[in-house]
Amino acid sequence: MPQRRIVIGDVHGHYYALMSLMEAIAPSQDDQIYFLGDLIDRGPHSAQVVQHVIKNNYQCLLGNHEKMLLDAVGNGKVQREELHIWLYCGGYSTLESYQNNIPQEHINWFKSLPLYLDLQDIWLVHAGIDPKLTIAEQTSEQFCWIRKPFHGMTKPYFTDKLIVTGHTITFTLPGVKSGKVARGMGWIDIETGAYHPKSGWLTAFDVDQEKIHQINTKDRAYRCLNLKQAIVDIDPTKINLKPTEADLD
Repeated sequence: MPQRRIVIGDVHGHYYALMSLMEAIAPSQDDQIYFLGDLIDRGPHSAQVVQHVIKNNYQCLLGNHEKMLLDAVGNGKVQREELHIWLYCGGYSTLESYQNNIPQEHINWFKSLPLYLDLQDIWLVHAGIDPKLTIAEQTSEQFCWIRKPFHGMTKPYFTDKLIVTGHTITFTLPGVKSGKVARGMGWIDIETGAYHPKSGWLTAFDVDQEKIHQINTKDRAYRCLNLKQAIVDIDPTKINLKPTEADLD
């Protein structure tokens, strides 16, 4: 079997669903596995997810949830305001999974995570990019947090690369039902809401075979779809994320 590149969306602490998904995908030693960030928070087993990714030397991006953790506790001192923000956004479950003691090894690993990966034909980033800025002008604010300006692009940012993202749950985009993957102008969003009661789907994108693998965190139901079956094309002129939807990160 030719080498595959598998991109996995936001896991959010759902370790056992991730294990079921990996078992279904059955990656070989030659396959390349990439995570788009947000391994942690909201789900019950963030520490186990992180340890699994580290142990297998999988490549992973910095997500906004890892960024919030680092802002809160990453410099060796607790930053109270940042801590409250992180805990409010799901950090309590992460602390519980670590038994309130995040090892320095994991803190250092979070700090090492890149903001994006350029794989020539695809470009991986957690949230997206600002279409008005060059890559050099963008910061973690754009790469980890952006929504509407990115999803509302009326032309592709790259002429020769497809941008693959997580971060924004696809059902918050116009015309997208729960579990579907969203596609816009030069981008694909595979964050299908593993932690969210409206969805529960954790998604992996087989770039080279154009397949979507999904496991549901509620009942471990698995499905494998051709990209054409799973994808919904977005009209960028209809992008208007409501504040409550924008909080679903």
